[in-house]
Amino acid sequence: MTSKGSRAGGADAPIIIKKYANRRLYNTATSSYVTLDHLAHMVKDNSDFVVYDAKTGEDITRSVLTQIIVEEESKGQNLLPIGFLRQLIGFYGDSLGGMVPQYLEYSMQSFARNEEQMRGVMKNTLDGLFPFSKFDELNKQNLAFYENAMSLFNPFKGEDARTKSTAESDPPASEQDVDALKKKISAMQQKLDKMMEDKEK
Repeated sequence: MTSKGSRAGGADAPIIIKKYANRRLYNTATSSYVTLDHLAHMVKDNSDFVVYDAKTGEDITRSVLTQIIVEEESKGQNLLPIGFLRQLIGFYGDSLGGMVPQYLEYSMQSFARNEEQMRGVMKNTLDGLFPFSKFDELNKQNLAFYENAMSLFNPFKGEDARTKSTAESDPPASEQDVDALKKKISAMQQKLDKMMEDKEK
């Protein structure tokens, strides 16, 4: 009988990591203890894994991945701007909070596609000369994408403090408002997909 931590069930099955009460992490595929740093390298190597609480069996992958981000940020390579973190925290408990994960995931997928192009530009350097114009163009596209994504979740962008204060006292968004926002997001996703398709041709 195959155990839950085994990969015998299929090559694509995620590696099972168990977290014990002493906070130690155990890789059931290699039968060895690992650290958050090991898991970070597994993520970078595209090795899929899930983390379970050894006592309760609860899936705690999300909290462990969050710990990895905190560890990486503490090392000095700060990828998460303070403004972004403040906005993200603000969406917890918000009526639109449920839409944020899906949109952020889509945003990162689009950014990853541009990242591949940027790496390709770097590989095609000639005689030590780096084509900064192409890199800047892709960088600007990523920045514009991020700003557009955040603007969808920031209804007060461009308004003065008085207007913002008034709007904050208004009742929560109605179902019609949420539906309208969903349509805007869908339209933007289609537009971005078309932009990526045109760029890849």
